[in-house]
Amino acid sequence: MGEDRSILSSIGKAFVNMPQLTFQIDGAAAVPYAAVPTIGFRLRIRNRDDSQIRGVMLQCQIQIEATQRRYATEEQRRLFDLFGEPHRWHQTLRSMLWTQVNTNVLSFNSEITVDLPVPCSFDFNVAATRYFGSLSNGNVPLSFLFSGTVFYSPDAGQLQIERIPWDHEARFQLPVLTWKQMMAAYYPNEKWLAIRGDIFDRIVEYKQQRAIPTWDQALESLLSTANHIDDRSLMANKR
Repeated sequence: MGEDRSILSSIGKAFVNMPQLTFQIDGAAAVPYAAVPTIGFRLRIRNRDDSQIRGVMLQCQIQIEATQRRYATEEQRRLFDLFGEPHRWHQTLRSMLWTQVNTNVLSFNSEITVDLPVPCSFDFNVAATRYFGSLSNGNVPLSFLFSGTVFYSPDAGQLQIERIPWDHEARFQLPVLTWKQMMAAYYPNEKWLAIRGDIFDRIVEYKQQRAIPTWDQALESLLSTANHIDDRSLMANKR
């Protein structure tokens, strides 16, 4: 019986001394010279008790809270592919998952600030990329959900491990300009689009047959041909 009380006492003491972590995003900026376009978020983690944090294996899910901002008329037009006609947005406009990232946090006591790097795709087949690319200015409301594993010492010489539940959250308003400046730095005056393999092969053949030196010139030639056909069709209909 005495041994059972000792075990229960130890469990109760460990529970009382469990780290009380809070999370806050203090800022964001483009990361220069990364392998892919990346935004670095400044993440502040606070420990509200006396335990020493030995380390954190942190998981983060980032949501775009699309319903929490206003959209100009031109932005609404660009977002048609994602949300449809604006008069139906009360049904179709919704939050969307942007990405999930992991990071390791080093030892600290009361507070630490770490970088949370978030790689960004410039593929316009990706919904989040189309969303960011459709906005002119303002901010993008983001919600950060945190989970993971925390290693801590409630007393000297002890090591405890606990799971961080998904109810830990932080919110941040990401300036659209930050995303645009990042993409302009990595891809100046360029856009990326994934297309079907058979269509790509046809464009390659078109480019080779006409000895067109660049992809831009090949696409310009195709657009000029299409516009010429449209103009002739319009003239014929007028007759």
